[in-house]
Amino acid sequence: MSASEKVKAKAEQVAGKAVRKTAHALGNRTTEAKGAALEARGKAREMKEKGKDNLKP
Repeated sequence: MSASEKVKAKAEQVAGKAVRKTAHALGNRTTEAKGAALEARGKAREMKEKGKDNLKP
């Protein structure tokens, strides 16, 4: 996994979690869903990169 992709994945996860938690505290369900989607995208990116690493000889 390249370092830059790893950083992007973690950044998306952290940002998504922060948005989700803040929106939940404020009662804003739309923004909460957007934060959850951002967090999920970061997790998917991380899994993709780990899969690519596992396929390398």
